[in-house]
Amino acid sequence: MLKALLFDLDGTLADTDPLHLLAWREVLRPYGLKVDPAFYRERISGRLNPEIVRDLLGLEGEEARRLIAAKEARFRELAQDLEPTPGLLPLLERIKEKGLTWGVVTNAPKENARHVLKALGLTPPLLVLAEEVGRGKPDPLPYRVALERLGVAPEEALAFEDSPSGVRSAVEAGIRTYGLLTGHGAEALLKAGAAGVLRDFREALALL
Repeated sequence: MLKALLFDLDGTLADTDPLHLLAWREVLRPYGLKVDPAFYRERISGRLNPEIVRDLLGLEGEEARRLIAAKEARFRELAQDLEPTPGLLPLLERIKEKGLTWGVVTNAPKENARHVLKALGLTPPLLVLAEEVGRGKPDPLPYRVALERLGVAPEEALAFEDSPSGVRSAVEAGIRTYGLLTGHGAEALLKAGAAGVLRDFREALALL
């Protein structure tokens, strides 16, 4: 029996990826890197910041932390007027009506996650941050922690993700997962293990 729905944050609850792309483009330009949508999908989307800067620039330590801080500060400047993904608010209302619970599982830094949720006017019963549990997606640990904290089994939950990395994380935790077509194509999401793909949350209402 379904008891809980788990959501990724960026690109899932709101279409924040264009803002992240712009922020990364600005901070990486001095290093000679050109961040276009394809580069963002293939090298940045769904990954933890330290992994991104280590992979792209070979940076670690204080220099990496300064670059990441600058990128995230710029993102928060850009992310002022956010709109929830179509169908999200009716879906959350349906969750409430059915007596289910929900949570957010994200690789986003704490300050960003709180900023986005506040901008959307959302207060999830559960927020799991990869930086606090020790490993990020695609590792399944963030979703396993979410299940444990909610007291539900994997088969009693559904997950919604927008990146192959996030899909793999939830699927490897044993959760039936649906991919949102907000950033990546259907083929990549299905290959990662998604049970199906959705244009937005209006198509998710039938799952409850």
